[in-house]
Amino acid sequence: MHKLILRNRKLVLTGFRCYCSQTATKQEESLFANKDEFPSRHIGPRDSDIITMLDTLGFKSLNELTDRAVPVNIRLKRLLNIEEPVSEYQLIKRISKIAERNKVWRSYIGMGYHNCCVPHTIMRNIFENPGWTTQYTPYQPEVAQGRLEGLLNYQTMVVELTGLEVANASLLDEGTAAAEALSLCYRHNKRRKMLISNKLHPQTISVVETRLSSLGLEVEVVDVLKSDFSSRDIAAVLFQYPDTEGNILDFSTVAEEAHNNGTLVCCATDLLSLTLLRPPSEFGADIAVGTSQRFGVPLGYGGPHAGFFACKQALVRLMPGRMIGVTRDVSGRDAYRLALQTREQHIRRDKATSNICTAQALLANMSAMFAVYHGPNGLKDIGTRVHNYALILHYGLESDGNKLTNELFFDTIRVEPKDDLINIRQRATEKEINLRFYDDGFIGVALDETVTAQDINDLFYIFGTPKTFEELLQAPEVLNMSINKSTFKRTSPYLTHPVFNIHHSETRIVRYMKTLENKDISLVHSMIPLGSCTMKLNSTTEMMPCSLKHFTDIHPFAPLDQSLGYHQLFAELEKDLCEITGYDKISFQPNSGAQGEYAGLRAIQCYHEARGDKHRDVCLIPVSAHGTNPASAQMAGMRVEPVKVKQDGSIDIDDIKEKADKFKSRLSCLMITYPSTNGVFEETIGDVCDLIHKNGGQVYLDGANMNAQVGLCRPGDYGSDVSHLNLHKTFCIPHGGGGPGMGPIGVKSHLAPFLPGHPVVNPLGQNSKSYGVVSAAPFGSSAILPISWAYIKMMGPRGLRKATQVAILNANYMSKLLDSYYITLFKSPLSTLVAHEFIIDVREYKKSANIEAADIAKRLMDYGFHAPTMSWPVNGTLMIEPTESEDKQELDRFCEALICIRQEIQAIQDGKLDIRINPLKMAPHTQEQVISSSWERPYTREQAAFPAPFVRPDTKIWPSVARIDDIYGDKHLVCTCPPILPEYTY
Repeated sequence: MHKLILRNRKLVLTGFRCYCSQTATKQEESLFANKDEFPSRHIGPRDSDIITMLDTLGFKSLNELTDRAVPVNIRLKRLLNIEEPVSEYQLIKRISKIAERNKVWRSYIGMGYHNCCVPHTIMRNIFENPGWTTQYTPYQPEVAQGRLEGLLNYQTMVVELTGLEVANASLLDEGTAAAEALSLCYRHNKRRKMLISNKLHPQTISVVETRLSSLGLEVEVVDVLKSDFSSRDIAAVLFQYPDTEGNILDFSTVAEEAHNNGTLVCCATDLLSLTLLRPPSEFGADIAVGTSQRFGVPLGYGGPHAGFFACKQALVRLMPGRMIGVTRDVSGRDAYRLALQTREQHIRRDKATSNICTAQALLANMSAMFAVYHGPNGLKDIGTRVHNYALILHYGLESDGNKLTNELFFDTIRVEPKDDLINIRQRATEKEINLRFYDDGFIGVALDETVTAQDINDLFYIFGTPKTFEELLQAPEVLNMSINKSTFKRTSPYLTHPVFNIHHSETRIVRYMKTLENKDISLVHSMIPLGSCTMKLNSTTEMMPCSLKHFTDIHPFAPLDQSLGYHQLFAELEKDLCEITGYDKISFQPNSGAQGEYAGLRAIQCYHEARGDKHRDVCLIPVSAHGTNPASAQMAGMRVEPVKVKQDGSIDIDDIKEKADKFKSRLSCLMITYPSTNGVFEETIGDVCDLIHKNGGQVYLDGANMNAQVGLCRPGDYGSDVSHLNLHKTFCIPHGGGGPGMGPIGVKSHLAPFLPGHPVVNPLGQNSKSYGVVSAAPFGSSAILPISWAYIKMMGPRGLRKATQVAILNANYMSKLLDSYYITLFKSPLSTLVAHEFIIDVREYKKSANIEAADIAKRLMDYGFHAPTMSWPVNGTLMIEPTESEDKQELDRFCEALICIRQEIQAIQDGKLDIRINPLKMAPHTQEQVISSSWERPYTREQAAFPAPFVRPDTKIWPSVARIDDIYGDKHLVCTCPPILPEYTY
């Protein structure tokens, strides 16, 4: 037995210790410390590994390393003033209580957002599955065939439902898709005037007006049925079908007159309605846009959801965003890749047609799988059921004396109630139902696939109608207004491809999802060392709140008193992010990094205009900047002036001084990345900010590299005025195979009044001086913000600082290990260190061995790794970012792979391997190639498939296709599902 002893007012139980005194020593307190701390789970290297790695670099501590790496004049001299960390278990209890402050009412508000039944198998196997959520954008298609096939399904779904010829792989939301459509029309015919319907969703109107105003385009909100196109100066007309009030109108005459006068026709539409309605293509639409949210994606208080964009083939070269295309590999087998890649802005920069970081791949894959699971008949059944409920509701209300404005509708009706609005509001509150209340006293009701007979009866009660669903069910008059009895009835087939017709049992759909997942490399397999992309741990605990119904089932336009949990989370996250960055205010509306860039630049422009400096339009951008930077600047209506970079990778201060002086009267801002795009902390950042301010400009600091700064320095302290924060990088929201992203902006106080607003729920309140709206939802992709909130809460001030320090350690450790084999292109001249990423130069091997960066990237797949960032920011190089989440063993394996590849290059240089047919030029090697009865290559199968000791048969990751033939894909653009093999017919 343990003895109980009273000693110096301490109660001590021998063998265990507990305390009744406040004089417990730190040693005694440590016995009760939670050893299962989250930072130790998030940060990969163990403490013993950190000591070894520091020793390799010649440092005694992390503080000594980062004191050398981070310039002393910007270094934060204290810990961040944020809460001490909570455990994973405590965090889930806390976030659950916050979530429960949200009230989950039945929302029939509509306006582009509808509740839906998310199939549990898709929720569990895609939305909650790190094998789907932790992939990167499919720039290396050989190890991304699964999500590429899923996105091709998405494109096929959109094409067949809209009846148009091509679609992209998603945009951010419906509002931005509409803005992109009109921008395309301007690029096509160079006309500067746009007509948009007054029956569009109000947030779509606002996003369009905001986006086009920065391009100097004229937008008129009109009744498009009365439009006159004869002046032949109108670029495009945009209308909604069905419109925001639910009406289904005939736009065929409008489309014909528009086309006769050279005007393009854009249609915002609803995919579920198109299971019953004639598609937009059949009455002349050139472009169709919308959201696929109601195809199996939760409301999430506004996002993330995938917007869609479809158009005629003639416009495909102008189409925004990413597109998946069918090509073939070197063996001649069908394969998928990102098509039209030369349009990306890292090549076209300020000439880009759009900003490539405008996709929602994860959510697009969910919607595509929703269509695969239900098939054309299942989707039609859902659409028919929703429509029939709307018919009964309409008939019941109208027959009881209410006036309804809709002659033909799908799921939404607009009611002039006979009863007093006060009574209706009271009864709606009693039933916990949200309706859309118009300023003119009318009420909108938008039904969805979750509606039941009881919901209809509750709606009758709210309107004071003594009808019931049951008694009206048999009334023959109910179906008089059915779409099926109108000229709008759809007669054309859709989703005829076998993929939409063979996976309807759960057994089949699970196997299909798993088959696609197994074709891709994600963070569940190995490190993804992409420079500037920060592919770090997305922990299970951080992800869990995203599935809580009190977060997923809230309409973005629900009354604020029903979303108190969300707003508590916003406030806490804003407070922490302001402390981390040194800014004063955060806007969560931008739902991608590129969208954040655009929002921040527009805030700067609005600030200048408010001061009477409308002429300030020049944006200085280093030539090494992210490609999104110049693309965002031109979208914001700025004139881009490039700034030179020195041979050592640092910004040319003399060139900045010269440009700042040259454009002094027109200088709007400098757009700069820190640490630099070349992976180095530059000593002069404070001086650069001062120089820009002295010349009347503002400093936009690209937040992509915040993972090297958190806890060590703050942009708001050393002179930056605004940054976007890539929450999908530094703050642990997963990339989702190319989206969702989240790019809120932080600003200093003088820019705060100019942040994005919103026409329905204004996040700025009454004193807004906003330039407009950047996203359809007022708080962007709200449903994924709990991830970043959880990361900060579980890491605490010391954990966040240590994470940054280890990210810098990992990068420098890898650079050191590779030092004898590859040249690290840029290091700080003073510290001789890199920041959290580094660039290795492989350009010399082109001449000596016919090996390029792409060959090394493909060969890394044979070792089980995704390639680093390839040929950016310097052509012919590889940019490596390990992050803090990868342990020493994984870093060593990756370095070993690169060293083995360097030895293979040396063998080519020495003539031991053929200069054309060698393991690098033929990489990656598929299982089919390696086990083929024919092997005629001048190297062994073992060298092809198992090139290092750590590549073992039991853990081998096989590329599902051989090297992609990009040239063939460029010449044969196919962007919908190809004919399927005979064995899969149904």
